[in-house]
Amino acid sequence: MTGTLVFDPLLPWPVLYAALGLAVTGIAVALWRGLAGWWLRGLTAAALLVAIANPSLQREDRAPLPDIVLAVVDASASQRIGDRPAQTAAALAAVEAEVAALPNTELRIIRLGDAPDDEGTLLMTALAQALAEEPRARVAGAILITDGQAHDLPAAPAMPAPVHVLLTGQDSDWDRRLTVRNAPAFAILGEDVTLTLRIDDEGALPADLAETAELTVSVGGAPPQKFSVPTGEDLQVPLRLPHGGMNVLQFQVAAVDSELTDRNNAAVVQINGVRDRLRVLLVSGEPHAGERVWRNLLKSDASVDLVHFTILRPPEKQDGVPVTELSLIAFPTRELFVEKINEFDLIIFDRYRQRGILPASYLENVADYVRRGGTVLMAAGPEFGTADSLYRSPLADILPVVPSGRVIEEGFVPAMTELGRRHPVTAGLDGFVPDKADAAALPPAAGDAAKGPAWGRWFRMVDVQATRGQVVMEGAGNRPLLVLDRVGGGRVAMLASDHAWLWGRGYEGGGPQLELLRRLAHWMLKEPELEEEALTATAQGQTLTVTRRTIGDTPGDLTITAPDGTETTLPMPQTAPGRHELVWQAPDMGLYRLAQGDLTAVVAVGPSAPREFEQTLAGGSVLAPVVEAGRGGILRLADGTPDIRTVREGRVAAGRGWIGITPRNAFVTRDVSIAPLLPAWAWLLIVAVLTLAAWLREGRR
Repeated sequence: MTGTLVFDPLLPWPVLYAALGLAVTGIAVALWRGLAGWWLRGLTAAALLVAIANPSLQREDRAPLPDIVLAVVDASASQRIGDRPAQTAAALAAVEAEVAALPNTELRIIRLGDAPDDEGTLLMTALAQALAEEPRARVAGAILITDGQAHDLPAAPAMPAPVHVLLTGQDSDWDRRLTVRNAPAFAILGEDVTLTLRIDDEGALPADLAETAELTVSVGGAPPQKFSVPTGEDLQVPLRLPHGGMNVLQFQVAAVDSELTDRNNAAVVQINGVRDRLRVLLVSGEPHAGERVWRNLLKSDASVDLVHFTILRPPEKQDGVPVTELSLIAFPTRELFVEKINEFDLIIFDRYRQRGILPASYLENVADYVRRGGTVLMAAGPEFGTADSLYRSPLADILPVVPSGRVIEEGFVPAMTELGRRHPVTAGLDGFVPDKADAAALPPAAGDAAKGPAWGRWFRMVDVQATRGQVVMEGAGNRPLLVLDRVGGGRVAMLASDHAWLWGRGYEGGGPQLELLRRLAHWMLKEPELEEEALTATAQGQTLTVTRRTIGDTPGDLTITAPDGTETTLPMPQTAPGRHELVWQAPDMGLYRLAQGDLTAVVAVGPSAPREFEQTLAGGSVLAPVVEAGRGGILRLADGTPDIRTVREGRVAAGRGWIGITPRNAFVTRDVSIAPLLPAWAWLLIVAVLTLAAWLREGRR
């Protein structure tokens, strides 16, 4: 219960001020004239003015409010290293016990996890939010249990009480960190790309620690390579991408037993490999309707350098026309098939037959080109079953089919085989639907084909027998139509028909010619997205999408190895023929390793080296400005959990083995009462007594 004197004047304050001035003037005149009772006159006037001012005593019934201590517990990824979780739990339990022993004090616990989008530890943001939820007048202090790594220092609030930091970790901690300082997003195939790496050792380094580290570099699916590199220096690493599309580059430093963590010893860089120019050699035989389709398809891509030769005049042709009058270019056979054959990314033989222009040795060069990693696409026509077929040349060793010599000339709808429905080159092509107008014009035979979707018909194919490779499309009588094969390091595709141009012209609704040939070219150029057996993963936030493509049986379970080494085994449901997909929520950010049978992959959820692990050593330098503003303290939990005391506001709030909070003495007013200081009759009595005393004093005199 507290009391306060308040005034509720019976007359307005200006009237009181005027009366006060008049009273002072009268007393001054009485003093000037020497009246003996001037001071009694003054007391009378004062008593009268005070009575008019109506003084009252206001009493408040106050209930004290408990002080609040904020405890922010850092539970981010860097706080889960080593014995830090145990230190954090023990420190929090001790703080709870200490605060519970203090009179009229409550504890608010705020737990802080990993921030989204790799923003790091938002310690100050959590403190500001906790402060905003509590009355500032009751906050007696804040205790931060953390490793000292905060990434939002500008968000620190103006605290009305001391802030203390209880540091986890040990003084003897040290750590090795791998950093990718510079990596491009794109690189041209066939050219070196240089990445800048750095390996740093920090903390209380062991005396016997070597100044070099073992660096493992893995590019794509190639076997990893190991190098001994110095630490504390920028390393320029030149690399050459093995294939187009997304290339995953892995860098890892061998862990040392005594280092704090190996979570920051690895990094993943994804570089998109692009071809500067796609060099294609198209060799056409006798002119036919589909020749222009091939040329238009290849010339429509500005990134394709096309060299196209059509053999119009074989050497044996004798028509009497002088050579000087021929408007033809001599076929540079030696330049193309000997000197520059390795410069081409793809060679296409379109209805080409042996006509004495290309010697057997040149065709043998083409076969060797494929074995060394080159690619050949053969679009066959009726000539493939004749005596001058390319099958009767050294190319027979790399071809996956044997011609019977028969040519099938009847309408048929190309259809995917069971393998073709799973193969990435042809999977999903049956989803192509022609325009309604074209579909209405389809003859019944096209719509009723046993396997084919609503595609237009072809009318000619070569009868071949597949001896190896993968038959992904069939033609008339279930004969092989499109066969894919691997030969040495290269690839061969055989299309046993020259009527693909009908799709390009929209005959009977057409078909997915452009998509089929695009996929076929990408498969032959070894693009990763067209590989038959592939395990890929993408991350959106912390949602991991794993895709498995296979042309075989159902694959086994997927094993996911988290950044902390824990393994999770999950089945992969089938979403389409030859395609299995799994969506999984990753618990932490970092580098995840995937394994399924012989296939492995890596994916970085967030960055491969999260911001949490840029600095893993515990220290208070980052939070020092926030602590010093309230004269708080930074203490290591390794030295023992400090006691908690109460200190007066403005005093030093930390010392050896103790930290202090400032009592705020906050209260809530439950009741207010107001009573006059004196009753009216008492004021009248006082004024009358003083007036009588003044009259008697002056009358006796």
